[in-house]
Amino acid sequence: MLKSKSKQLTLYSILYDKIPDNHILRNIEKAVDFSFINKLLEKSYSKRFGRPAKEPETMAKLLILQYLYNLSDVKIIEEASLNLAYMWFIGINPDEDLPDPSLLAKFRTQRLKDNSVDDIIKEVVRQCIEQNIIKGTGVSIDATHAAANTTKLVPERIMARLAKTILKNVVKESGEIPSGINSNIPDYKVIEDTKEAKRVMKDYLEGMMAQLENTVNTSNMLETEQAITEAREILGDEKFIIQKGIRSLVDKDARVGYKSKTDSFYGYKIEFAMMPEERIITAIETCDGAYVDGNKFDKLYNRSKECGVTIKEVYGDKAYFRKPILDILRTDKVEAIIPISASVYKIDESTFSYNKDSDQWFCRMGNYTIDKKHKKCGKGSWAPDNLRYIFDKAICMGCPHKMECAGKAASAKRLDVGINTADYYEHSQRAQTQEFKEKYKKRASHEWKNGEMKRFHGLDRARGYGLRSMSMQAKLTALAVNLKRIAALVSLYLRIWGRISSKVPYWKIKLPVYAF
Repeated sequence: MLKSKSKQLTLYSILYDKIPDNHILRNIEKAVDFSFINKLLEKSYSKRFGRPAKEPETMAKLLILQYLYNLSDVKIIEEASLNLAYMWFIGINPDEDLPDPSLLAKFRTQRLKDNSVDDIIKEVVRQCIEQNIIKGTGVSIDATHAAANTTKLVPERIMARLAKTILKNVVKESGEIPSGINSNIPDYKVIEDTKEAKRVMKDYLEGMMAQLENTVNTSNMLETEQAITEAREILGDEKFIIQKGIRSLVDKDARVGYKSKTDSFYGYKIEFAMMPEERIITAIETCDGAYVDGNKFDKLYNRSKECGVTIKEVYGDKAYFRKPILDILRTDKVEAIIPISASVYKIDESTFSYNKDSDQWFCRMGNYTIDKKHKKCGKGSWAPDNLRYIFDKAICMGCPHKMECAGKAASAKRLDVGINTADYYEHSQRAQTQEFKEKYKKRASHEWKNGEMKRFHGLDRARGYGLRSMSMQAKLTALAVNLKRIAALVSLYLRIWGRISSKVPYWKIKLPVYAF
């Protein structure tokens, strides 16, 4: 039951005067009003029934402290019971009791939903933009990875564990393994050929489950039926045997991903949007390790706009050089600070140039295209549409580079390009300018933020299991590092404000981009 709680201070609260004015938690409170959290989460509580609950604002602040200082549930309660600054920040008197660590876990898993954390991040950023603490107009988007809180297993080992679980549940629910059921699980470790080991284990598991269903009525055995259903779902995934799907029964959502051609990881991908000037995260999404960067661009971009950010530039690496992303930015008149991807745009600009107004390609010898046709690149309905530009035959025949350019059989050069190549050409020309290169340097701050969250806030590895747990961890980490960054900005503004003039409000001070 959620009730409004009196904020009356006791005599012991005089101890809070010992907390320095420039403490990180005091600077956070100067910038952000957290009272909105109670209103945001009030529907997840009953107003009439049950025992009085701890205020959502108090519990949320405990989580912020936990992720700010990278502590466990037990450790944050222990530290908060001793640290005056923590007590002051969460809004209790020094003589008050703190909730049990189990309530913190319950609040995180049952009360606090993914959407709620998104709303908290959005409101925090919005408040700071309104106060002019955050003034940036750019958004950088990139993805990083986090290792799963378990190890990946080979398919034969997973199948052996599935078989053990099924047989264990049969004994538990029926008292014994019925006669005629082969309970001797093959030892896959003695089989040298991995393909043969997988085949033996799969044949055994499928045969054993078929024997069970033909011998006993598994519909009356709930846990056994669930274990068999799970096994059939895993075996039915084509990616399982080739080790591209599920690799652990502990964490079924984690997947294998690649940081490079030779460097892989097992876990999750975390993609987030950040303002590169102030290094404030505006939106964050979590997916399995096999996620392809950029697929959630529209969600991150729109959520950043909802924070109140006036977006004028979007920064990204080559993975974000895609037609749908560029179209969104072009429609919104946002500058795309994204380098060209050679896998998408394959024109040799030292040989060919393009005139947008006349829709013509020019070769290095000055010849130009006189015709254009649509053609399919490959056979089948899946083949993409290409454009074939045809150069002037009369000029090509007399060109000294005709043999190396058009070949012996063709009378004129034919240039095949993607249907979006003309748009990419314009972007390519802009990407070669010094202004573009200078702006793109701002994206480096994204790597700094990745390192900060992993090294100091535990985002290099999942704390729990499953996509929901990893998503909650990533979003709470983002909220914590945002507040830490906001505190640093407030502290810097106040120091400069004191040196300039007490008559000038600190939010009107303009800082150089990387002064902090």
